[in-house]
Amino acid sequence: MKPRIYIDTSVIGGCEDDEFSCWSLRLFDEFRKGLKIAVISDLTRRELEKAPEKVKMMLESIPDPGIDNVFLGEEAEALAQKYIDEGVVNKRHVIDAQHIAISVVEKVDLLVSWNFQHVVNINRIRAFNSVNIKLGYQPLEIRSPREVIDEEEI
Repeated sequence: MKPRIYIDTSVIGGCEDDEFSCWSLRLFDEFRKGLKIAVISDLTRRELEKAPEKVKMMLESIPDPGIDNVFLGEEAEALAQKYIDEGVVNKRHVIDAQHIAISVVEKVDLLVSWNFQHVVNINRIRAFNSVNIKLGYQPLEIRSPREVIDEEEI
């Protein structure tokens, strides 16, 4: 079974960033080749509305069978609020909490991000997963794109 990987906006924008483009582009190649499924939320699509056209076009490069569209529903909104209530992130970073919550509710295999401050951070990952477990959800794997690229693709 192909892994379902939730990508946040930083991964898509990373395709045009000198520091991250190598890894973001390789991940997108794996999506296009059908090796992995890109899980894209309505939240990510809304954030991309303000992005440069080149960045927006990255999603369009993935064939439809390679994308799983998901949405920020009531359950994910409530879970994101719980992360804020528990102090995992503050309310200024509600969007980061919502990305995590959507991933958990949609039972993705993992979430990838270049946001090392609020998402891909061992202390935050542990805190998100502490809340997840307390509420009966599965822990969420959170990594950078560099960590999920197939070795033979490097």
